[in-house]
This record gives sequence, C-alpha cells and structure tokens, in this order.
Amino acid sequence: MKMNTRGLTHAVICGLGMAIAISSTGCQVSVGGQLLPSPYYLDDDVQYFAPGSEFQLPREAAALQTYAAEQQIRDGGN
Repeated sequence: MKMNTRGLTHAVICGLGMAIAISSTGCQVSVGGQLLPSPYYLDDDVQYFAPGSEFQLPREAAALQTYAAEQQIRDGGN
C-alpha cells in the first residue's frame, strides 16, 4: 500500500511540474497571417527606427570625389 501512495505522489508532482513548465513558456501562434512569438506581444514596446539615407558611406564618397578632383587638377584637366 505504501508503494502505491509513493508512486501516485511522484506522478502527481511530475504532472504538476510539467503543467507549470508548459504554461509558463510562451508559444508561437499565427493570427491573421502574423506569426506572434509570445502571448505578451501586446505588452511589448514597439521600436521605431526613422528611415535614414539609403547611401551608408557619404563621407567616403565625398573623400573619393575630392581625390578624383585633385587628380584631375594635377593631371591638367584630362
């Protein structure tokens, strides 16, 4: 009789542990074509990054143009 109670207690504890583990983790769901990564997506703050210039290297381009202009002046305008 003692063995059955011990096994039942072990099974109940394992079952509760698994239920807590499953309910505490987020899961992905698809709603309206969007894949939502967690149940807390409505509480997340939205980060907005303002669009910048498409060209990422303006200083390098200006330096190359200056260099090309100096080379053209040095070569006599060819």
